[in-house]
Amino acid sequence: MGSVDDAITAEEDAVVLTLDVSAGSKKERFPAGFNEWRSAVLIQIKAPAIEGRANKAIVALIASETGLKKSNIMILSGATSTIKRVRIRGCTPESMAAFLAKRL
Repeated sequence: MGSVDDAITAEEDAVVLTLDVSAGSKKERFPAGFNEWRSAVLIQIKAPAIEGRANKAIVALIASETGLKKSNIMILSGATSTIKRVRIRGCTPESMAAFLAKRL
């Protein structure tokens, strides 16, 4: 059985978070749960997956929920996929795990 820690990878000055994205949702939520099969944190956004709108909405939602700047958040891979890897600067793996645990 997986845990939210499986979705977090440490980097030198950032964390990389694996996300399972649900675009076109009725609500926006981060985190919206945890997918054990994919070892990914669920995120729901209202924006459709058209012309990069969903990716911009993901960055904006993570920034607003964590209190970090949008410039600290970057999609590394999965730009056209529902599974994305996102680099988040300005936090540690421990602080991200605590943030997610508090909200899940």
